[in-house]
Amino acid sequence: MGKGLNSFERAVWVYHLNTGSCNACDIEIVSLLTPRYDVERFGIKLVPSPRHADVLLVTGPVVKGMDERARRIYEQVPAPKAVIVVGTCGTDHGVFYSSYNTAGPVDQVIPVDVYVPGCPPRPEAIIEGVVKLWAKLESQRRGVQETAEQDAAGKEGVAL
Repeated sequence: MGKGLNSFERAVWVYHLNTGSCNACDIEIVSLLTPRYDVERFGIKLVPSPRHADVLLVTGPVVKGMDERARRIYEQVPAPKAVIVVGTCGTDHGVFYSSYNTAGPVDQVIPVDVYVPGCPPRPEAIIEGVVKLWAKLESQRRGVQETAEQDAAGKEGVAL
């Protein structure tokens, strides 16, 4: 049986953060929840708090004043955490390239794992970005779990 969306061990929870976008990317993200795409059936769920999220989904360039907030929100996401930047503005400023009020693209403020280009990107592209990141998170979880099992096995063999 090949690896598909149902082969993952658990759902991925996503927190959406707008750092100063024009909201076109945000509209595409919201469309993922409509019956046409219905990403919740695949286990992709938007959550209301970064403390419950596996993935931070960021839209827009980071405007001044939002850079420190973005760092704080990133730190609230529990490990292993991951970041997806949706749209051209978050990648390289996009239409805001010469704006006086931008602190930079997202990767100058917090580490980024996946970029989904487009102005705005299609919902299918956003789903593809989340699935790529999902696979990365699952491999990290498996690695941590295997390490813990090996440590437990090593401790069981020690005579006291």
